[in-house]
Amino acid sequence: MTDLREIDRIVGAALDEDAPWGDLTSETLIPAAATATTELVAREPGVLSGIHVFAAAFRLVDPSIVVEPLAADGDAFAAGAVLARVHGSARGILRAERVGLNLVQRMSGIAALTARYVAAVAGSGARIVDTRKTTPGLRSLERQAVRDGGGRNHRRSLSDAVMAKDNHLAVLTAGGLDLAAALRAARERMPHTAHLEVEVDRLDQIEPVIAGGADTVMLDNFNPDQLREGVALIAGRAVVEASGGVSLDSVAAIAATGVDVISVGALTHSVRSLDLGLDVVIEAPSGEKAVPA
Repeated sequence: MTDLREIDRIVGAALDEDAPWGDLTSETLIPAAATATTELVAREPGVLSGIHVFAAAFRLVDPSIVVEPLAADGDAFAAGAVLARVHGSARGILRAERVGLNLVQRMSGIAALTARYVAAVAGSGARIVDTRKTTPGLRSLERQAVRDGGGRNHRRSLSDAVMAKDNHLAVLTAGGLDLAAALRAARERMPHTAHLEVEVDRLDQIEPVIAGGADTVMLDNFNPDQLREGVALIAGRAVVEASGGVSLDSVAAIAATGVDVISVGALTHSVRSLDLGLDVVIEAPSGEKAVPA
């Protein structure tokens, strides 16, 4: 789970954005003493992610609001499933509703999509990982959602590893250094604990990259035959990552080439939020729960 301080920072900023001077509608229409019970209901099947983030929205608005999770992050659910129950101040619930829903819907969409990719490569040994193509400000939550869907995380930020991509290599070699020498010189300047990953877009770049000391070689936009040849050339001397053009239609064939890692930008940059709703529970006169209005 994402650190609670990080969750509070992100959710607090979202609440400030959504109600900078309070919730004018609820404060005008809803009596201050009114209470409500609501349920987080799935309108479609998926995988839950962000239940603690959802709960934080209500806690930060009013600590007396009680959020009862009925499912855990990483749980698969069917349409109609009740995922959480919320009870307390009606004004507080209404103020926190949209922020809580926006975040849990997006995170659950990422988790559900990731789970489909993970299922597609089951048995291959390839790991599905995310990329830095995340929503600004939401990276921690979106990375958690990938993990909740069964995927893994790539580097968190530019500060975490040395990852030389095509533009880096173009600048490095512009002065006449060959690729292997340029990478060896870069390696000398790296902390000894840092990981070196290098992107290649041609098979003839692989040997110089290995000679330069790469720990991971990213084969970018290679077709399955080229990936297979690249895996054979690397021959266990580095981790092999496939990237570019990965989809649910192509990922199984990519995994079958023997690569170790498949990075998928689509997990976060083009995902659809799941349809989850917060329904007010209406109590029948007998005390039995009636169908929400």
